[in-house]
Amino acid sequence: MPRRLLALALGAVLTVGGLAACGADDAATTSPAATVTDVDPAGFAELATEPGVTILDVRTPQEFAAGHLPGAVNIDSSAPDFAELVSELPQDGRYLVYCQTSNRSGVATDRMVDLGFTDVYDMKGGIVAWAADGGPVVTD
Repeated sequence: MPRRLLALALGAVLTVGGLAACGADDAATTSPAATVTDVDPAGFAELATEPGVTILDVRTPQEFAAGHLPGAVNIDSSAPDFAELVSELPQDGRYLVYCQTSNRSGVATDRMVDLGFTDVYDMKGGIVAWAADGGPVVTD
């Protein structure tokens, strides 16, 4: 008899866990989960034409000054106040993020999602790939 009770209890736990998981899946379909979408330079350029998009360069200020995408805002991902500065931006905005080769932007976009941002894109290959594809780079 104790084995039967143990089996029933285990079955109840698994069933409840399964129901909870189904509920979690249902919730995920009704509200989009925050993730980072990787895009190539061409996709990044297309997204950049949409109104209200913020292009975020997460390189150092020196790298930014040497050349950046038109209209980009610079917030250095290696700065100690990166999270604080990014948190000042509206979390429900659309953010196109890049760095030199997409290493730092990968870390920065993950941090942004952790901070509650929900519409974040990471340009694969960074400004190096952008320039190689003929994308404009400006200094101002």
